[in-house]
Amino acid sequence: MAATRLQPELRKPSGSPRPKGRENAKETLCRNVLIYGHCRYEDQGCAFNHDPNKMSSMSSQPDAVKKVASRGTFNVDSPSFTPSTLPTTSAGSSIPSHTASAPPFTPRGLNSGTATPASLDTEPAVFNPAQIREFTPQNYEYSQAVAANGAGADSQLPYDPFPMSAVGQAMPTTQYNPYLEETSNLANNGAAFFPSQPAYTAPAQPLQYHLYAPIGPHREDLLAYQRLTHDFFMPEKTREDLQRKAEATLQVMPNSQLPTLDNFHTLVALDTSHQKSATVFGFPGWLYKSTSSKNGKMYCLRRLEGYRLTNENAIRSVKDWRRVDNGNVVSVIDAFTTRAFGDSSLIFVTDYFPLSKTLAEHHFSGTNRYGNRVSATVPEKVLWSYIVQMASAIKAVHAANLAARCMDPSKVILTDKNRIRLSACSVLDVVQFEAQRPLTELQQEDFLHFGRLILSIGTNNLVSTTTLKNAVDQLGRTYTAELRDTVAWLLTPAQAPATKSIDDFLSGISSHLVSAFDNSLHAIDTQMSELSREVENGRLFRLMAKLGTINERPEYEGDRNWSENGERYMLKLFRDYVFHQVDADGRPVIDLGHILTCLNKLDAGIDEKVSLTSRDEQTTFVVTYRELKKQVMAAFAELQKPSKGRY
Repeated sequence: MAATRLQPELRKPSGSPRPKGRENAKETLCRNVLIYGHCRYEDQGCAFNHDPNKMSSMSSQPDAVKKVASRGTFNVDSPSFTPSTLPTTSAGSSIPSHTASAPPFTPRGLNSGTATPASLDTEPAVFNPAQIREFTPQNYEYSQAVAANGAGADSQLPYDPFPMSAVGQAMPTTQYNPYLEETSNLANNGAAFFPSQPAYTAPAQPLQYHLYAPIGPHREDLLAYQRLTHDFFMPEKTREDLQRKAEATLQVMPNSQLPTLDNFHTLVALDTSHQKSATVFGFPGWLYKSTSSKNGKMYCLRRLEGYRLTNENAIRSVKDWRRVDNGNVVSVIDAFTTRAFGDSSLIFVTDYFPLSKTLAEHHFSGTNRYGNRVSATVPEKVLWSYIVQMASAIKAVHAANLAARCMDPSKVILTDKNRIRLSACSVLDVVQFEAQRPLTELQQEDFLHFGRLILSIGTNNLVSTTTLKNAVDQLGRTYTAELRDTVAWLLTPAQAPATKSIDDFLSGISSHLVSAFDNSLHAIDTQMSELSREVENGRLFRLMAKLGTINERPEYEGDRNWSENGERYMLKLFRDYVFHQVDADGRPVIDLGHILTCLNKLDAGIDEKVSLTSRDEQTTFVVTYRELKKQVMAAFAELQKPSKGRY
């Protein structure tokens, strides 16, 4: 190394050495640069080289290049040089004593902020934490242009990967209302809550329906007069189902591009798949939820894409379906054609049932983690329930001199637990109006469609006409012979001129009709029991509303002390007795049982006496609940009377 070779010469007096020759002096690095970092004689005629970069580049080049450089030839194509660290002295070298008083040396490239590679002839440089710059947070924005690989002018600025300015700009200024029906106001907030999302999305802030669920532990050893808090309210499962349905009913589509149809607006797509299927009706069909501008109610719109009406009598046939009033048939409201979607479309208006699913989605869409469809056996009680309900629907349709015609699993919806309804009635009457067929033939065909529906659900497979016999045999191996014979009767055509009748079918399954009727009665009893709880809650709410309008009223008809005088003062003390009780240490006592008991006694107006004490404990009243009830009625009636200054 050059440093080891020049080591003996360091014992000479400091100063610029005498050059041995002009050519060799230009290739020799000045010792003052090695020791002090600079040479004071550089501008006074020192003939040695004062650029360490040139010496390092010469040492790293091949011998042929060194010879060319020694002859003074400048190579333009040579690579750029990065200053390296000074070579370390070997173990056998020594440092002269007079160099201890030399000033500290600071490398020129330290402020660059980048690490320089070590020389090829030296060992790797030791990591020095003192050379790392201290991080200083700065307000970095995405809008600032950053050069590639940090080579630009902003490469020295620290980068913050989590800036909050963009988040603050994206947040809306007003709270999002998932029940807002005016979609024009969602133009500003929709992009913030639904960035790059599909058109049909759930509300950003769903209902907190889980807040009412009772939290354990649940005591099972309660006495007859002991009740828990959630016993006074609707069961959490029923409340959750109702609130989910209410949420789905009031749901809107932000930034919707769907048009407004005559009297129907705020359309929301109900289809979960984007595949167009024309298997059942011959035209691609779509479903939408809409709001009527006439009565504000929600309706379901079934759209057939690309249909052209050629006969006005075809669409008038929908009026005949308004006479069908059955709990297992979705009521048909109206039908009309429109070009609002950019094509000629046929629209059917029916009742809307939130969160309903088709039998195809409920029974044929189950898959495992590998994506394979899972075959689940449907209980026989469920199949008999379906059979009874479908028979009831067919009886109502045939009694109106109509034919159902459409009983495909994708057109029968499940609106509640084991509650099914025919949802696509009257569609084929309009679409296939030109192909006139006898009504008797269509009604006999309903039995075949009925049998295929039950057979598909029982075998968990969509059967075709060619596989009916094998499917019936499979059904007999899983269920009872009675169910198999019932389905076989539906699938077997009647011998002409005889015809099948729905009354004959109902007489054959009369035992199951009684069971279905009994299950319906039990369901009604359960709902009535749950409704009675809400009646009690509504009664107490009305009583609390009356007390809230009377107590602490700041002024009434110019009298600022109206709520503090007469019977209103006792009602104020009763309010404190019910809601503002404290223990011996002054801590609040929150006892729902005490509150419900007092309110129930007040609403009933019993003769039990209660002691009411003022807050300063200077006044005490002993009154009965009957007197308190009369005072509530009198004070509330006084609030309801017309004002003196009002005509």
